[in-house]
Amino acid sequence: MLIEQQPAYVLHSRPYRETSLLLECLTRDHGRLGVVARGVRSQRGRLQRSQLEPFQPLALDLQLRGELATLRSAESTTSPLRLSGDAGLAGLYVNELVVRLTERQDPHPALYHAYAQTLARLVEGTSLAWHLRRFERDLLGALGYALQLDVDADTGEPLQSDVLYAYRAEHGAVRCSPNEPHALRGDDLLALFEDRTPDAQGLHALRGMMRELIRFHLGGVELRAWRVLRGALTRR
Repeated sequence: MLIEQQPAYVLHSRPYRETSLLLECLTRDHGRLGVVARGVRSQRGRLQRSQLEPFQPLALDLQLRGELATLRSAESTTSPLRLSGDAGLAGLYVNELVVRLTERQDPHPALYHAYAQTLARLVEGTSLAWHLRRFERDLLGALGYALQLDVDADTGEPLQSDVLYAYRAEHGAVRCSPNEPHALRGDDLLALFEDRTPDAQGLHALRGMMRELIRFHLGGVELRAWRVLRGALTRR
């Protein structure tokens, strides 16, 4: 199948055979694709390889056969996004999340939009931890694991701002004691539901909750980016 001018981002790349790269790309209409970029590691392929860096909005021409696509051409559609320092680390975390939680050739247009929006937010270089929580929420929702952030899962009643809750994977928020690991205030969950920036305490609590949920959906596996990010964004 020939795919032309497909909006996409490169999430990850690794050497493939002698002169090629194997890319993981997030596309708008076809989800995550494995793409072979032939010859781009050779002397003659330097220019094309420079266009295949992460965070660049691209338009790809691809030939899809079976599990992998072959890159025919790649064009930058706007100026490259400049993510450096903590923002660059956050972008790499977002990329790892998408690679680890999605299946190839499983279209998620809402995820593509959330990804592009998150990169634009990270470029600003502020509130990085909050932007990551928003993306984690939107990613899980796009994959069919939407969080129930406004009602008590046991009673169906609206969450109370000053009550403590624990969020149970595949169940929802339930009342808990102050000693419960990863306990959150109702207001923290409502802030994520309403897309309202929480205070520092709430942001820290949401980080712990989202990490546990992502770990659950990964079957208990740890992400490499968590080790890199540990402590880097707690003040952002």
